[in-house]
Amino acid sequence: MKLENDVLCVEIAELGAEVTKIYDREKNTDILWEGSPVYWKRHSPILFPNVGKTYGNQVLIEGSTFTTVQHGFARDSVFTCVSSSDDAASFLLVSSEETKKVYPYDFELYINYSLRGKELTVEWQVKNCSGKPMFFTIGGHPAFRFGKEGEKKEDYLLKFPGKEALTYILVDPKTGTAVPDQTYTLELSDGMCPVTEEMFLKDALIFDGGQIEEVWLCRKDGTPYAGMRCEGFPNFGIWSVKDAPFVCLEPWKGRCDNFGFAEDISKKPGIVPLPENEVFIKSYQIIVA
Repeated sequence: MKLENDVLCVEIAELGAEVTKIYDREKNTDILWEGSPVYWKRHSPILFPNVGKTYGNQVLIEGSTFTTVQHGFARDSVFTCVSSSDDAASFLLVSSEETKKVYPYDFELYINYSLRGKELTVEWQVKNCSGKPMFFTIGGHPAFRFGKEGEKKEDYLLKFPGKEALTYILVDPKTGTAVPDQTYTLELSDGMCPVTEEMFLKDALIFDGGQIEEVWLCRKDGTPYAGMRCEGFPNFGIWSVKDAPFVCLEPWKGRCDNFGFAEDISKKPGIVPLPENEVFIKSYQIIVA
């Protein structure tokens, strides 16, 4: 599936309803990571019904324990394209007997894309069809590829407009779950900080508390390259792989479990509660400079 206008070309796969390409026609540049398995085989997966890992790779729901996989099953599920035009498309995943073996809710998950100029809007719609409240987290995971062959992390900056500093936490390396009691500060100068390999030595940086509503990946001279507007997201992740020529900017509604969390899913900090027959809607924009 392709969305196109005069300045951008966007390709979307039915597997995971994942954006696999964002091509800047004006600069003749691919903005999105191409998915080489040398570093990371994905491009921009949808994280649902869980962002990150649950503690012990299990979740307790109404007295029953279910096995989970990191970032949930949506990214590995085949969606159906239910509508499309030159600059917009909608994809649908419906719960099944297979999904209910690991997540016991009836739901409809729509992923909607719309292209306007140099902005791609990504919208999620989750409908609860279960006849009872359902609980989930959901997130984006786009990887922004460096613009020129041979460029490294040190050739880029991150810009957080209007911010002087940000506070983040890290994950426990054995369980992949968050350690919220140990906080760190990301110092900024004029809202910017350098991208380095050292940033990601302990996996993703996790920002709670709705700190990030806009972020830009900029060249070393401060020129914007690609960015994201994500107003109203309580959680945000920044991640990369050692020596990989990309950085992931990840808006989340909820995140991985805290280390040691073993209560019912409804008690999880940051969980999204959705009453029966209600629809959850959230969106963000990817912006090409």
